[in-house]
Amino acid sequence: MTRHIQLTEQGKLKHFLTIEGLDKELLTEILDTAESFAGMSEHQVKKVPLLRGKTIVNLFFENSTRTRTTFELAATRLSADVLSMNIATSATSKGESLLDTIHNLEAMHVDMFVVRHALSGAAHFIAQHTAPHISVINAGDGQHAHPTQAMLDMFTIRQHKKQFVGLKVAIVGDILHSRVARSQILALNTLGVSEVRVIAPKTLLPAQVKTMGVIPMHDMDEGLDDVDVVIMLRLQKERMNSAFLPSESEFFRCFGLTEAKLKRAKADAIVMHPGPINRGVEIASSVADGPQSVILQQVSNGVAVRMAIMSMAMHSQGGVA
Repeated sequence: MTRHIQLTEQGKLKHFLTIEGLDKELLTEILDTAESFAGMSEHQVKKVPLLRGKTIVNLFFENSTRTRTTFELAATRLSADVLSMNIATSATSKGESLLDTIHNLEAMHVDMFVVRHALSGAAHFIAQHTAPHISVINAGDGQHAHPTQAMLDMFTIRQHKKQFVGLKVAIVGDILHSRVARSQILALNTLGVSEVRVIAPKTLLPAQVKTMGVIPMHDMDEGLDDVDVVIMLRLQKERMNSAFLPSESEFFRCFGLTEAKLKRAKADAIVMHPGPINRGVEIASSVADGPQSVILQQVSNGVAVRMAIMSMAMHSQGGVA
């Protein structure tokens, strides 16, 4: 079902809703396409005409300045027209249903929806009910998936490590509530890393975590031993006010990434974080700003990877040169 809805009959990308169901070849094609766009920011003219005449609508029902702006920038660099909807003041907050909003936008002859929503499955729902010529990109839905973030993370890893085979990757923090972690785990395993470790207190690991193709660990020193990549996850403040964790300081003591803990990883290990960072909670500033950090590079790579995904999805629909 998932695979069918995301791909055309020719196996090309039509929607990008989740990593699940996509094979290594397609994920590699996304990374290779992103590679061709990555150097554009150095050029005096940063635009290509690939999506000229196309209209892309950003439908962000959740706030996310960084994700929204990188999608806007990616679409603009592909020469598309971009409409960003302020959902807080739009029709949906006045009682108009999500489908009414979608169908009204379709009547304006748009070509793509980029959707971020607090409910898991929202992007799939829109993809199932939208017009056949429209592509849907999931920019994060509930606790389900954030596939473009996972792919920009894969792109960043490949830049530094060249290949995925043989890599040991540790993902640290709130695995239970993280759509980013779910998408990263799927992508890492599909691309062939040798080991994915998830390091977290038991309260922040899913009950069926072992079925996700990971090794769960509760000790930071043991978990970071000899890894090539360390991915820190953002800790939502609301978890602190619930039964999940005793305090921020206690979390940082046990699971925060410090220079001392990082020494357990390989000397050339890279440190990643999807952002925004809670300094002194998930990661020490000296590590976030240190020589092994590639966090700002992840942000830069977001534009190239989202350009790749949008251009591939629109190309599969025809009418793109």
